[in-house]
Amino acid sequence: MSKEKSQHQTIPPVEKIKYILDTNILLHDPFAFLSFQEHDVVVPMTVLEELDSIKDRRKDVSRDARVAIRALEEVLKDASPEEILAGVPLSGNGEQQPTGKLSIFNDYTLKQTAHVLSFNENDNRIINAALHIQQQQKSIKVVLVTKDINMRLKAKGAGLNHVEDYRTDQLVDDIQFLTKGYHQFSGDFWQKIKSCESETSGRDTTHYVEGAELPSSFINEYLLDETDTFAGKIVGKEDDKLAILDLGRERLMGKTAWGIHPKNIYQGMALDSLLDPNMDLVILTGPAGCGKTLLALASALEQVIERGIYDKVIVTRSTPEIAESIGFLPGTEEEKMAPWLSAITDSLEVLHKQDENMNGSLNYIMEKANIQFKSVNFMRGRSIQNAIVLLDECQNLTASQLKTIITRCGEGTKLICSGNLSQIDSNYLTALTSGLTYIVERFKDFPGSSTINLNGVVRSRLASFAEENL
Repeated sequence: MSKEKSQHQTIPPVEKIKYILDTNILLHDPFAFLSFQEHDVVVPMTVLEELDSIKDRRKDVSRDARVAIRALEEVLKDASPEEILAGVPLSGNGEQQPTGKLSIFNDYTLKQTAHVLSFNENDNRIINAALHIQQQQKSIKVVLVTKDINMRLKAKGAGLNHVEDYRTDQLVDDIQFLTKGYHQFSGDFWQKIKSCESETSGRDTTHYVEGAELPSSFINEYLLDETDTFAGKIVGKEDDKLAILDLGRERLMGKTAWGIHPKNIYQGMALDSLLDPNMDLVILTGPAGCGKTLLALASALEQVIERGIYDKVIVTRSTPEIAESIGFLPGTEEEKMAPWLSAITDSLEVLHKQDENMNGSLNYIMEKANIQFKSVNFMRGRSIQNAIVLLDECQNLTASQLKTIITRCGEGTKLICSGNLSQIDSNYLTALTSGLTYIVERFKDFPGSSTINLNGVVRSRLASFAEENL
């Protein structure tokens, strides 16, 4: 008995934390309130008011608002008003495992009391609620969680001790550690390998090496070295062995799609993945002008028109303004999307000029490839079959939004996601919390996906200088 008591006393007590969630957290991840384990979660009444005003708008985030409201209702539906104010357990783990509680805080009652910030703005009401709880419950650590940088600054300035960003879905701590899809060795690759077995079948040679010699590698990762001759790709992992397909730089640089040839080794790797029918998901990252859109579109035309692998090309793009403005513009859906898809049509014009045998108009190519311009909302609730889907500007989507889109891809569909993490337009996303960063890390061990960071600007010397110096 005394021994058990002694062991029990050595376990440090868990510090109880009360998290106050801002509206943008539930829009970023509708189930975020379930991510705080044994700690308490507070949703101010103002947050519910904001979710209610957003759920019926013609915005892409409207769905996330409705999902968040339904998820909250699922937890609180059987609770009395008194229990909702006091806190409802988030899970039924029993006494063995302490669980946090979810409560609603009526911040409108603070109108009758002294408050630090003006009560006219929603952000201020949420901050005042956090300050009030901090004052009333001094023994508990009170944390305001928001993705709004300015709100974090205001809360700190108003006297709130703890303010944080939502980092539950953040998979890397520094963007420089984000998977690039390839690893470049210094010197000669074969000098790094102690033992190797090779097998040749037709044109393909596969090398089998010890996994311990390449400990941080993953499936479909490309391998390069400084000799400018070796290029390989990890195509299998089994019994502590890595299977490396020997590609060779010349073979990669010889790839072609719709008359487009790679201008550097990174584009060569991208085309290799884009033209591989075994790759269901190809993720292209890199700066503006590196060729992401052009390569994706060229490979799509090649596989639909020339090879007949897919039936159509669906092109969509994420921009913050689309969901708000598209419903009010005149014309068809494709005509409404035109202003935001000019990058695609620009690339189509380039590809049209590349094809010497195509004497018809640009519209002829679009009809022959069955190219369809769709809004992001088109992907929701659909099952896309036997198509190539080009999803541009992915850096502006959350992980939850990208998950919704990816799960729409049915049998025989290839999804190409591209984006530039240095050009995020969303108010609440950073390079670390972008959905593009999330899927790069989540899918790096999936056999049917490949990621390529297109290093280097090839658009023009002006674009290259701007990317490096501005």
